[in-house]
Amino acid sequence: MAVDGCGLVCKYILILFNIIFALVGFVFLGLGLWLRFSDNTRGIFQIDALNSSAFVIGVTVLIVLGSVMLIVVAFGDYGACNEKRCALQVFSVLLTFLAMAEIAVGVLAYSSRDQVGQNMGEFYVSLYTLYVSSGDPGIAVTLTFIHNTIHCCGVTGVSLIEIVKQTCPKPDGFLEKFVMPNCPMTIANVFDRRAPMVMGIFIGTGALLIIALICSATLSSKIRQSASSPQYIILTHTSPVVATPQPSQHAFASTSYPDQDPVVFTPLSVANIPVAQA
Repeated sequence: MAVDGCGLVCKYILILFNIIFALVGFVFLGLGLWLRFSDNTRGIFQIDALNSSAFVIGVTVLIVLGSVMLIVVAFGDYGACNEKRCALQVFSVLLTFLAMAEIAVGVLAYSSRDQVGQNMGEFYVSLYTLYVSSGDPGIAVTLTFIHNTIHCCGVTGVSLIEIVKQTCPKPDGFLEKFVMPNCPMTIANVFDRRAPMVMGIFIGTGALLIIALICSATLSSKIRQSASSPQYIILTHTSPVVATPQPSQHAFASTSYPDQDPVVFTPLSVANIPVAQA
């Protein structure tokens, strides 16, 4: 079966959505697995006292979220490409839970922005400590990204004693050559100031998931209508017709007027009439 119109548009929207969703899921899962099983970070998960730290929780969330996103993508792509209603229904259910979770997390992050900002600061301190103890270049790249994004330097901000000063951004003024904002406090302040934007990102992502959910429901409905529509059979061969014997030409002679010469009508040709096979 094949869909057209709105169903076809929704099908391509779902395929594009799932491609983007799969890329994000692979990034989350890959980053989480790297942080979980890297030689420099594996020891953190073996210490019971650190099982509730922001770093461990963040890595666990990355792995779980990436796995769930890839599972959702698998059902969505299979259902959209092969037009399978069962797969689309499972995709819709999973997408509903994800959309509700996104919106709930956004509202919760906004209402508890002070605590969330503090946890983000603790997460940075965990990365900082790992880099100081291991010198992992991957963590150095992460710290450099954080420092340049929010313009801060380490846990102290004092460039003379800061261990990770090579990952810090360039100073904006003369005073910043000696002292820059420290990252844990800056992260907490930035999250507090930009909490509405963070909530908007979560809610916007939830809205995109709802749009994909609507497209999935529309495509499923079109597939059902296509399956229930009447099917027409086109006959390519006609039934054989028995040809009647060709009448004699004299049978068509007019006898109404005996004084006149008879008029003979040539019968129609029956050459194109199929003859029944014995």
